[in-house]
Amino acid sequence: MERRLSEWAAQDNRKPLLLRGARQVGKTFAVRRFARQFDCFIELNLEHAGDRAPFGRELEAEDVFQAIVLRKHARPVDGKTLLFLDEIQECPEAVQVLRYFYEKMPDLYVVGAGSLLEIALAKADIEFPVGRVQHLVMYPLSFVEYLNAVGESDAASVLDEVPLPSHATSRLLELFHRYAMVGGMPEVVARYAEARNAPALQDIYASLLQSYLDDVPKYARNDTMARVLDHCIRTAPLEAGTRITFTGFGQSNYRSREVGEALRTLEKALLLHLLYPTTATQIPIRPDMRKAPRLQFLDTGLLNYFAGLQDQYFLHADLHSFYRGLLAEHIVAQELLCHRADLLHKPCFWTRQKSQSSAEVDFVMAHNGRVIPVEVKAGKTGRMRSLHQFVDAAKPGCAVRLYAGPLETCDAQTPSGTPYRLLSLPYYLAPKITDYLNWLSSTAVQ
Repeated sequence: MERRLSEWAAQDNRKPLLLRGARQVGKTFAVRRFARQFDCFIELNLEHAGDRAPFGRELEAEDVFQAIVLRKHARPVDGKTLLFLDEIQECPEAVQVLRYFYEKMPDLYVVGAGSLLEIALAKADIEFPVGRVQHLVMYPLSFVEYLNAVGESDAASVLDEVPLPSHATSRLLELFHRYAMVGGMPEVVARYAEARNAPALQDIYASLLQSYLDDVPKYARNDTMARVLDHCIRTAPLEAGTRITFTGFGQSNYRSREVGEALRTLEKALLLHLLYPTTATQIPIRPDMRKAPRLQFLDTGLLNYFAGLQDQYFLHADLHSFYRGLLAEHIVAQELLCHRADLLHKPCFWTRQKSQSSAEVDFVMAHNGRVIPVEVKAGKTGRMRSLHQFVDAAKPGCAVRLYAGPLETCDAQTPSGTPYRLLSLPYYLAPKITDYLNWLSSTAVQ
């Protein structure tokens, strides 16, 4: 995240930045760490009435900034100054002022961080300053960030080598297995880094989930919606990784419209994602919003806690060996999401267009003008029936399998005789699929 913040700061036509993400994913920590690059750092927490005060009157941007400087007893110098507006959703007027910082004070570096932003603006009847701000989304820690946080920076650096050295495969699989159990919530990872004690993490998971439940009144427009939201937050971890229907979600009596509104609200709060299927076998990959989505919860570690699955990680060496393989798919999706810094590009999975077919490929992605199928699988390649149906239909020339094994490539063909190259990668290389597809192409040329 610090790299992305630095890239934003280096832009010539830089706009104020809105750093968005669910609560407790480390937004404040990331900005404070980034602030070490600046000569002056001014931080406001807009949950506090005093810090909101400069935005309470219709002042010019320069006057707002002077009021902030006086209130915080700051001493801006001739060098770079970073103004950080934390919990910006608590002061929608501050969001409006961002456009004037951009227009009147372009040399000032401004970052706002928060969650529930659209909901807060809608309640305050304030329009978003379209075209005057930039957006960056923050997710739980990725595998690489987790490795650095728990003192495994050498292992993290190996991931940048393409192809991956064969000697690193097994050790990285062990570390990824533990990452999938712990998850990427910063407070959880920090506690785990101290003692490597999984049972000691239970109170943090419980506290995080309770904080999301406590936020329900902020999401809800009335008491009925509050009850639906509460139900959806409690149910979402148990439905994660599966395709869902809105009607009766989580064995409830709630209607499709109520559940749909609640889940979309929680998606705006970045507590979950609805990943939609596509029937496309050619570019562009267009999600079909009419079909049942797959539910992705905020963090696999929280999912494990809520579903009581942590002990299974000590009993099985492969993520695909328990919980119907859903955890392997879920952590792969989490990795794919957190390596994209926007909300516009979410992973899609593929379903066959024919109504009588149940074929489904875990993920599809665009590469060099083709749609590449990606399966999260254990076992023999001959069992990948859905992938073979996709290859027969799309003829992509290659396909990807993510599994608990080493980097391998082989020439293969479907039962119908369509040839393709199969690229098998260990789970933790999911964010590097594009790099490895490029590598696969280069080896084919040679």
